[in-house]
Amino acid sequence: MSFKKWVIAETDKALAKTLAEECDVDPIAALIACGRGYTDPGELEQFLSDEIMISDPHELADIEKAAEIINLAAADDILIAVYGDYDCDGITATALLYDYLSGRNIRAVTYIPDRLSEGYGMNKAAVDRLNAMGVGLIVTVDNGICCNEEIEYARSLGMKVVVTDHHIPSDKLPCAEAVVDPHREDCASSYKQICGAEVAFKLVCVLEGREPEELLDRYSDLLTVAVIADVMPLEYENRCIVKAGLKKLRRNPRTGIAAIMSVAGIDRGNITAGRVAFGICPRINAAGRMDTAEPALKMLLCDNMMDALVFANLLDEENASRQKAEKNILNEAVGIIEKNGYCYNRVIVVQGEGWHQGIVGIVAARICEKYGKPAILLSVDGDTASGSGRSYKGFSLYNAIKSAEEHTLKFGGHELAAGVALKTADIDNFRNAVNAYAEETEYRPPELKIDCRLNPKGLSLDVAYAVKELEPFGSGNPMPIFGIYGVTLQKITPIASGKHLRLLFSKENNSFQSLLFGVTPEDFCFNCGDMLDLAVTLDVNIYNGSESLSVQIKNMRLSGTDDDVLFKQLAAFDEYMCNKTVDISLMLPSRAEVGTVYKFITASAACKERVKYHFINTVGYSKTMIAIITLEELGLVKEDEKHIISAASVHTKTELTNSETYRFLYERSENNEGRSQ
Repeated sequence: MSFKKWVIAETDKALAKTLAEECDVDPIAALIACGRGYTDPGELEQFLSDEIMISDPHELADIEKAAEIINLAAADDILIAVYGDYDCDGITATALLYDYLSGRNIRAVTYIPDRLSEGYGMNKAAVDRLNAMGVGLIVTVDNGICCNEEIEYARSLGMKVVVTDHHIPSDKLPCAEAVVDPHREDCASSYKQICGAEVAFKLVCVLEGREPEELLDRYSDLLTVAVIADVMPLEYENRCIVKAGLKKLRRNPRTGIAAIMSVAGIDRGNITAGRVAFGICPRINAAGRMDTAEPALKMLLCDNMMDALVFANLLDEENASRQKAEKNILNEAVGIIEKNGYCYNRVIVVQGEGWHQGIVGIVAARICEKYGKPAILLSVDGDTASGSGRSYKGFSLYNAIKSAEEHTLKFGGHELAAGVALKTADIDNFRNAVNAYAEETEYRPPELKIDCRLNPKGLSLDVAYAVKELEPFGSGNPMPIFGIYGVTLQKITPIASGKHLRLLFSKENNSFQSLLFGVTPEDFCFNCGDMLDLAVTLDVNIYNGSESLSVQIKNMRLSGTDDDVLFKQLAAFDEYMCNKTVDISLMLPSRAEVGTVYKFITASAACKERVKYHFINTVGYSKTMIAIITLEELGLVKEDEKHIISAASVHTKTELTNSETYRFLYERSENNEGRSQ
């Protein structure tokens, strides 16, 4: 479990009480909303409203021109190609626009490039293929804004191009007949945080000459999947779309989405944004990640359930293959990171031979979460390497890569995610450059936002239902996290063949159970009797018609942990391991402290994480790590391949200074050296 800085929302309780009364919402929901910035009754009512409020499509620059070009092409019976992308947003956008065009009996074809052989966006070979098919107009969805050269090439062949996209333009817009993108500098659209499928939907509204509210029910299921998959903030019109889409998914989703819901085992009656995110989106994405996106597109366009189920089962198999490949790459990457000490860098850059390009981005997110650091995974293919990176709010991965652009062939992205390609020979220089940038920027640890404190006696279905008033949850409106402080761990029960844990806690005369997913008993950091703080989410679990409270742990720590002290020590240890100068007083444990750590290990073998956590509030993180290294160098303890530390069979006495690490720090302490300037 990664270390995170817990940040408790500052909430005006009196104002929250007033909001609850004026807006007729549960006091808990009002308290959370108030802490998230909804302090005006009108804003809160709008946030909670089911009214459809989507900005005027005509605000988008060039959208009327784009619609006119498409309508003229349709009138002249010109073959139109909808050129999409292989991710979930691109596939749904392609399905949406093609569905509309075919519904008007307009001659149209679809084209989605192959991720591995063609890459993102337009390419000249694809343009040639479309030209050979007789396509006269290409309409891009979820791509095209940076395809200047390819668009010029298409026009040189006599083809027209309309771009619809939502990505950041380069300095020069492409020379297409129309360029519809909310991020154009001259675009007057009032809300710009929309995905590619939403841009395509607004184009359909203009093509049809109708308001978004009139067409939303037809496309809200596709749009909901796209908004959630592309991690758009669930606010304003995105929130309206997802609310409408969830209703459609419960009531009458299109055949293809109904099929994937069936295969994924999703109960329509209990559909939430979270179940869309973890059940539907990964399966649609898996097609483009593992092979071709065509099965996903065909499924979304299916009218026959039997045919749709064939495609849905294929996507389910692809998703299972993706999960297996993801696990293998993650394990390999972690091994390389630990072996080479990349885990001590401010930005983790790790490369491997032949890692699947469709998966490295997902694994980068896993690495970022595991180590609490920005991570870039590179797949090496001969002389070149390419991959993806993920970060957390407060550290711009794009700026870090841009600082190292002299070592790259190409790159792109934004603060939290980016892609990069470079020569294999330049990987080390690239790693050094992005870390040099990171070291020059103010260090901000990953944060965990706590919406409010909750006493164990306050855990109830009523609170879980109060939370539901704020749904749908996702980017920009995460599921509320409650802080439960000073509880004692009473029982640890492995479940699902040891893949997860059920934990029993108590405080005073109250006890409750909670679930910790993805942690095995061997990797668990705490023991019965430990006093802990928990960060949890609450949900309503329905089984066989019976309702129960579900408490899920998102993070946990020893009670009384001072995050500022902890992260200061974490940074000091990382700097020491990277041969940087540090404050020796933060690093050198006393003989008594080393003895305390040794006594703990000799009492019972434990995973390394357990030892680190146990002494966070006493010996301290960095000194504990040095103590472990010292004891290993002295042969007093040993660590196996599963990171279990146990006492070695050694009976001879030894001096701590016989450890190279301890002697190094001790001598500099004696000479008053090693303090960073």
